Amino acid sequence: MKVAVKTLDDAAAGDIDLADEVFGLPARPDLIARVIRWQLAKRRQGTHDTKEIGEVSGGGKKPWRQKGTGRARQGSLRSPQFRGGAVIFGPVVRSHAHDLPKKVRKLALKTALSAKQQEGRLVVLDAAAVQSAKTKDLAKQLGKLGWSSVLVIDGPEINVNFGRAARNIPGVDVLPQQGANVYDIVRRDTLVLTRAAITALEARLK
Repeated sequence: MKVAVKTLDDAAAGDIDLADEVFGLPARPDLIARVIRWQLAKRRQGTHDTKEIGEVSGGGKKPWRQKGTGRARQGSLRSPQFRGGAVIFGPVVRSHAHDLPKKVRKLALKTALSAKQQEGRLVVLDAAAVQSAKTKDLAKQLGKLGWSSVLVIDGPEINVNFGRAARNIPGVDVLPQQGANVYDIVRRDTLVLTRAAITALEARLK
């Protein structure tokens, strides 16, 4: 399929052919949901922890004798029923990551790209490059284009000035093509791909 190419100044820069096997697949929300869950699970630190009875300090002595006090029998002040005692079945330090087949991840990425194309939210840029690294200037350009929530994916390397200028603009993410992922594509309204990004993505996903 042919798509128009534009510049950062909103001028026409020809067109480009997009591969149907990458940008023309049917919607698969189930796959996208699975991959997003997989991505976010990998990001979780898993450092939550509570003390079990063996980790609580003190409480080695029996609080009171077994019989004759009129109170329930107790063996340790570290027990969960006491203030400052242990937590039973609490969270422990662990990894939340789980496996997901490579084919599923690859298909989900192609599906996410196709979904943006079908929704009309895919924009092809001639090049994501600017002369100055001033955030103010780039923010004006993006405002004229109507991009308030946008993910820009460039080729193997991001233009240094463009990356610096976009770094402090809220709602704007910039990634090299090898960093393209389902979660970042879905979370932004507009997806912007450069010519270099399309060439690299098609070579990677075909």
